[in-house]
Amino acid sequence: MASILVTGAAGFIGSQFVRHWVGRYPDDSVVALDALTYAGVEANLADVRDWVTFVHGDMGDSALMDRVLAEHEVETVVNFAAESHNSLAVLDPRRFFQTNTMGTHALLDSCRRAGVARFHHISTCEVYGDLALDDDRVFTEESPYRPRTPYNASKAAADHAVRAYHETFGLPVTITNCANNYGPYQFPEKVLPLFITRSLDQEPIPVYASKDNRREWIHVLDHCRAVEAVLKGGRIGETYHVGTGVEVSVDEMADLVLAELGLPQDRKMIVPDRPGHDRRYLLDSRKIRTELGWSPLVDFGTGIKDTIRWYAENREWWAPLRGRIPVSEGAWGH
Repeated sequence: MASILVTGAAGFIGSQFVRHWVGRYPDDSVVALDALTYAGVEANLADVRDWVTFVHGDMGDSALMDRVLAEHEVETVVNFAAESHNSLAVLDPRRFFQTNTMGTHALLDSCRRAGVARFHHISTCEVYGDLALDDDRVFTEESPYRPRTPYNASKAAADHAVRAYHETFGLPVTITNCANNYGPYQFPEKVLPLFITRSLDQEPIPVYASKDNRREWIHVLDHCRAVEAVLKGGRIGETYHVGTGVEVSVDEMADLVLAELGLPQDRKMIVPDRPGHDRRYLLDSRKIRTELGWSPLVDFGTGIKDTIRWYAENREWWAPLRGRIPVSEGAWGH
């Protein structure tokens, strides 16, 4: 039996990973930690609550983390904890650097003191900046960091800290940079659930003026499988890209949602771009595929339809959360 700590465990990806891990390794001791900020939903863990130890706390609280790591004899830490909404980062950059950069730094210190056997850090494709829409390049694990927004910069700084703790102190680390995730339990501020929930409520959906900007998309369960593959077989000190090669524009995503729900195209409402809106990201994921044998299993078309159906059938989950959304995407020009 192993002991694993998952931070950000009540968030979208973190809760899916906890659920995935408990299903795959039921004999492991799983500690699920979350600060329960506006996007943290403890109910996301309801179906695995009897199999995990939940801790309400901040990864930046060094005294708490020292105690949790010691009491549970944690061997592996998987750090999902992050402020991740680019639009909110434009309005309140400080909270992003406080959580994503300083919080990760504090957690690294606690893990170093505890002598954990593995620290795995969840990063993003956005640390590399963006690509032109007609660019034929992709981001590799050796691409330079060129973050363009406060969120991206706060995650880039955290990545640098993780690598520094490996190089300087010998902390055994791995990093994954992932494409845009989608799937059930995603907080309704993000683009796909925003489009779905507003459509289900017969409201217009806000589409940025740069509606042709594209993202690479991956189902959250494929992301969880990738993290598992890196924990089980990844080389210490290495970074692995997790991507599918499936690119879809903001406008195309809106069309998919409206078509699936049988709604007219005039439900789209063009709104001003947020500052620093990246054009395109695309990851080269050959390394994780060739070294670890990972590949995505969820077909994009099927996954999107299943996700839309999940939100349609789970209004009781997302309806109360819409009131927590801190940013109006149509207000940038005001």
